[in-house]
Amino acid sequence: MEEQFSRTELVYGEAAMKKIAAARVAVFGIGGVGGYVVEALARSGIGALDLIDNDKVSLSNINRQIIATRKTVGQYKVEAAKERILDINPDCVVRTYQTFFLPETQDEFDFKNYDYVVDAIDTVTGKLAIIQKAKEAGVPVISSMGAGNKVRPAMFEVADIYKTSICPLAKVMRKECKKRGIDSLKVVYSKEEPLRSLEDMTISDGHRRAIPGSVAFSPSVAGLIIAGEVINDIAGI
Repeated sequence: MEEQFSRTELVYGEAAMKKIAAARVAVFGIGGVGGYVVEALARSGIGALDLIDNDKVSLSNINRQIIATRKTVGQYKVEAAKERILDINPDCVVRTYQTFFLPETQDEFDFKNYDYVVDAIDTVTGKLAIIQKAKEAGVPVISSMGAGNKVRPAMFEVADIYKTSICPLAKVMRKECKKRGIDSLKVVYSKEEPLRSLEDMTISDGHRRAIPGSVAFSPSVAGLIIAGEVINDIAGI
């Protein structure tokens, strides 16, 4: 065992660490939540990570995204995350995909290659496609619900999608999962009523749309909870 993971092995044991090192995890969405997921997975000794996102780091990401610094502004998020992961654990196999996961791009990914799938994207259609593909492949999947406009990190919890409440995104996902015959889905969500952004409307390409606010300590907590679930499940805890 490498010395850098010795403290983790004291918790999980040698056999579990071997499972973790042999696992390949796909993380869809490398933003406020997904960035902290890959950070914690890399520091836990995951052997391979697939990073899927087409966004570039922007100045407005610095307030909450672990990969976002003045140095990484303008870089693709997956490349910034890869550099950080390999600086943590050079033995980790990192594959990057500069693409958004959508129903029309889903066939680019073979979910049977993964040991675990993390959904940390924003779009409902994309989330549902990820979940369906994972279920069809028989691969465990965990999905992040809304972290925007939330300021009470202690109110995040893990639950099945059908046992969630309060969260507007979870409400939509419950309805859509039921339509598709998805009978269970592990999610991380918050019971906090989302705050209304003080300036929540902007004009983009002639259209008005809501822009959620976000802070440093909510997406990070959601991401770390997700990473913990992934590691514990892989380790058999």
